Amino acid sequence: DPLAVLCRFLPHLEEDGHVIVSLPNVAAWPVRLGLLAGRFDYAPSGILDDSHLRFFTRASALRLVERAGLEVLRVEQNPMLVRAAKELILSGLGAGDDPTDLARSLPYKAYHALVRPLEDVVASRAPGLLAFQHVIVARKPPRPRRMRLTVGMLTMDEEESVGAMIGEIRKAAPDAEILCVDSSTRDRTPEIAASLGARVLRQVPPRGHGPAMELLMYSAAARSELLIYLDCDFTYPAENIPELRRLVEEEGADVVNCARTRSRPAAMPVPNYLANRAFAAMAHAMHGIPTSDVHSGMRAYRCSVIRAFDFDGEGDALPIDTLLFPAKCGYRVVEMPIDYNERVGTSKLRKLAGTVWTMIRLLRALPVGDRLGDRYERR
Repeated sequence: DPLAVLCRFLPHLEEDGHVIVSLPNVAAWPVRLGLLAGRFDYAPSGILDDSHLRFFTRASALRLVERAGLEVLRVEQNPMLVRAAKELILSGLGAGDDPTDLARSLPYKAYHALVRPLEDVVASRAPGLLAFQHVIVARKPPRPRRMRLTVGMLTMDEEESVGAMIGEIRKAAPDAEILCVDSSTRDRTPEIAASLGARVLRQVPPRGHGPAMELLMYSAAARSELLIYLDCDFTYPAENIPELRRLVEEEGADVVNCARTRSRPAAMPVPNYLANRAFAAMAHAMHGIPTSDVHSGMRAYRCSVIRAFDFDGEGDALPIDTLLFPAKCGYRVVEMPIDYNERVGTSKLRKLAGTVWTMIRLLRALPVGDRLGDRYERR
């Protein structure tokens, strides 16, 4: 009984823990054709596995997961359009060959590279008919609670601001661990941060914003339940940390995106503002996410959400992925307006590289999740 199995193991699942439930789709088109022909053929494996006691459609699979008390985040599928080709490919391997050679065979590689992406798109339009398996990603519903907090910053030659920023963070979140991923090469930023009690991870020689942000996010997620990050130049007010924390801990947000660009801040040059608005409009048009700021330098993340994705920090514009992926995969994202202040120190922004990588990441995110940001809430 799948429900009994789920209920048995759920008490051992950590807070916000995820469950992946994969069930064969008894309503798939080959089974329907068989029923029309008067056949319901059990087999040693596959949809009509003779060891199964129950069979599921998409709707009954969702009911099963919900009856177990889980929150459904998204439903994916393994398609059933050309599955019959599997036997043809296996027959070409020759007698006595290991069936695991299928994954290394040229026909399978060609199928996986050229056909499977199209098959996924087609199957997603009618999953009840065209899916071989329904794959349900669900989790324990978040409950209001105090969470272990890390406040993170990326630092690179921030000697004139890092001490004061750590002081502001301490005022806003006295119990937080402060984490600095530091790429300084010309001053004493890491020594100052460490002397004030921050945990410092060095990334030298500097590898860029993306790899540094990837390191910060996964390092925080390994030992905390909540990450709030902000820039180390006073552009984002640390006094907003308690509100971000409240939105996650009490209201159940998974990501809080601090939007600078609902209107143009005086501290932001007009070209930067126009570029940010254009990027946000593209994200809305391409992905259905009604954001007004895809490049915010201040966000809050439930750490279980970070661990649910394999973010690739190589290149610039990683905040595109870390906003769009959760928003398109069923997580609750809250966007709140925020002040944007004059910078202390010099900007490290690489405008051309950032623009190119923004376009690349917007395109690469198209196959991720659903196109609708139906859990993206603007405050």
